[in-house]
Amino acid sequence: MNTGSDERAEVAVASDETQTGGARNEQGLGSKAPEFIKARRVLHLSWQVGIFIIGLAVVVLGIIMLPLPGPGWVVIFGGMAIWATEFVWAQLVLRWTKRKVTEAAQRALDPKVRRRNIILTSIGLVIVAAIVGVYLYKFGFEMPWNIKDQ
Repeated sequence: MNTGSDERAEVAVASDETQTGGARNEQGLGSKAPEFIKARRVLHLSWQVGIFIIGLAVVVLGIIMLPLPGPGWVVIFGGMAIWATEFVWAQLVLRWTKRKVTEAAQRALDPKVRRRNIILTSIGLVIVAAIVGVYLYKFGFEMPWNIKDQ
């Protein structure tokens, strides 16, 4: 029931700020917006919408770059980092991703894994070289779309 008093809203805003500040100190989670923006509900909501749209544009650009030339995954993670400045879910996803990348990097440094990766890469390169050799033997330096039915 709304009695027209702003006391309830003020208490709600104060408790939100206390929870956000406490969570940020404990785990580094929460909004990184300046205090004057967080103090005004409409301005903070506008800020969040703007951050979401900018992050979405960067993530979409990264997704477009995946099949095209460009650092697609780096741009996608950049968009996630933009979202992580404002949204806890993005901060948690980014932490999980960093942890998994660090674990994978540590596994890649293992001598057995490195040896296996070198062997698999060598086998893959030999297969690709064989396919290219067969193609060049059969068709020469003709582009695939210019080859007439033979």
